[in-house]
Amino acid sequence: MKLSNIRIEVMQTLEKSMDELLTKYLKPIEENWQPSDLLPDSTDPNFMEEVKEIQELAREMDYDLFTVLVGDTITEEALPTYESWLMSVQGIDQEQANGWSKWIRGWTAEENRHGDLLNRYLYLSGRVNMRQMEVSTQFLISDGFDIGTGYDPYKNFVYTSFQELATNVSHRRVGTYSRKAGNKKLAKICNTIAGDEARHATAYMEFVRRIFEIDPSEMMLAFEDMMRKKIVMPAMFLRESGQSIGGLWEDFSDAAQRTMVYTTHDYINILKSLIDDWNIDKFRDLNDSAENARDYLMALPQRLERISQRISVPERDHNFKWLNS
Repeated sequence: MKLSNIRIEVMQTLEKSMDELLTKYLKPIEENWQPSDLLPDSTDPNFMEEVKEIQELAREMDYDLFTVLVGDTITEEALPTYESWLMSVQGIDQEQANGWSKWIRGWTAEENRHGDLLNRYLYLSGRVNMRQMEVSTQFLISDGFDIGTGYDPYKNFVYTSFQELATNVSHRRVGTYSRKAGNKKLAKICNTIAGDEARHATAYMEFVRRIFEIDPSEMMLAFEDMMRKKIVMPAMFLRESGQSIGGLWEDFSDAAQRTMVYTTHDYINILKSLIDDWNIDKFRDLNDSAENARDYLMALPQRLERISQRISVPERDHNFKWLNS
């Protein structure tokens, strides 16, 4: 049987339990938080006073930290790219209301609130050149991305597991540093979004765990392949007006490293957590290629730690067009 056909068969097997997983990992819409719950009510007489407070606190935020917040917002706003990509994965049929298409739509609906919430906060903050941010967002959606998964569900679920954990770290750290700076409202916004990301990560990690139970050798090879390629961020093609595709990514990544919002060590720690969660060291009866893949994965964190010791983060030498100050 062709490898792709086996993948589809495994996806069809998992699809039988999707109703359970949907209930477990997605919240009822009527009970879920909405962006308006976390922002000033424009119909409230005190609206302008609350906006004034947001703006005063935003002006006091560290430049790099606020830059990362804007970049995270743009990444969240590029949701159409992520949904269309996942809908094309083998075994997910968007023409039928099966469990997988329900998951992708439900996941998208929850994720959509993140960009809406952050965008409105930044608009109210008075510190952001919204047009420049919107240009970067449109570019990111228009340019798309290449995450190295193809339409392979195994590789895509490795990617989404890793990426959801990474966004959880990034939002949570911005929240932590915002709270330390006295910006409790922004801290609550970021931590609320981080909670969603953690829950979604757990879902994708469970998808992988269930695939390991059915097709361990091929799942191991898919995990190895993704880590050899390295997990690239969705904003890898990030740019400002006047730049070529991906022209801003390095500056943005350096800002995230300088503020300790998302670092090389976080990448390594996420890899370790996936190796532990999926019990990579405990699999038996793998084929020879998968055994070699497992050996590579088990040795990879230590190898990356040695490499990370040689990495230095440059001082800021770029003024982002997104920020007014």
